[in-house]
Amino acid sequence: MITLGIDTSCDDTSVALVKDTEILGNLVSSHLVHSEYGGVVPEFASRTHTSLLYPMLEGALRTAVITLEEVDLIAATSGPGLLGALLCGLSFAKGLAQASGIPFLAVNHMEGHIYSLYLSHPGLSEPFLALLVSGGHTELILVTAEFSYIELGATLDDACGEAIDKVGKLMGLSYPAGPLMEKLAREADEPIRLPRPHPKDMDFSYSGLKTAVRNYLASHPETKRQDVAAGLQEAAFDHLTDRVTRAVRGYDVEKVGLAGGVAINKRLRAKLEEAGKNFGFSVLFPKDELCTDNAAMIAAAGAARYSRLGASSMDVPAFDRARLGERTA
Repeated sequence: MITLGIDTSCDDTSVALVKDTEILGNLVSSHLVHSEYGGVVPEFASRTHTSLLYPMLEGALRTAVITLEEVDLIAATSGPGLLGALLCGLSFAKGLAQASGIPFLAVNHMEGHIYSLYLSHPGLSEPFLALLVSGGHTELILVTAEFSYIELGATLDDACGEAIDKVGKLMGLSYPAGPLMEKLAREADEPIRLPRPHPKDMDFSYSGLKTAVRNYLASHPETKRQDVAAGLQEAAFDHLTDRVTRAVRGYDVEKVGLAGGVAINKRLRAKLEEAGKNFGFSVLFPKDELCTDNAAMIAAAGAARYSRLGASSMDVPAFDRARLGERTA
């Protein structure tokens, strides 16, 4: 089955074609205009999505060397994300489906990130933990079976990637700050020591860490940016690793998948792999091109759901937030 995937959940426009587990084409266009403002401007994101979707569809079809008539399913992100941005891709996909007669499937963006793991590791079996870390989300999900999820923890305020971007802005780094922060951290001499967040249970919190860095910068303006960047990464990623190891012990799982934009960070990967050796679990990462927002993972998730549950209604709405699965007490 060939699935056309469309993702416009935030500030990346992506169109992809996937045949079973083979990616025929995965086009992603990042909106550079937002770097001038230090963050995503929703109106700019929506306008850019609108102008890019049709030419990117044509480009994806050329890349895959197929025609639209050969597509069996159209899958698009319905949420969570920026509502205006989501509506661009969702409306485009619905219109395309209605005009062509191709079945349509709405996809949860966070399930898409989980399917970046299935797409990268064919044969991946449940149960496993999925740590989803991006600019908008930090969630720890127990995947008990296909389409069966339990939310063990989620951020109470800022997401991990969001906090890194905000600290980057304080340090004069351009948006998105994650790749630049990682590069600076590798050049550090002596990482600053920052407090580790400790919210209740297995939830996450990054607002206090962000404030601690801001206060440190105000009182220690002479500190090298490299040492600040390294200190921030160590504290932020220690927090993630602590939650993962708690969940591994509490739910007796042997596999942990890391997904989302921050999943590409090599320091975070190293910390989780070290924890895996100490606590007896393996760590799985998506292919690099599947870490950030992309339509290939949306196509994979859509194809899986369609095979089991059939097409979506054309009335399915876009939504800005919602839990992926049931929440533990």
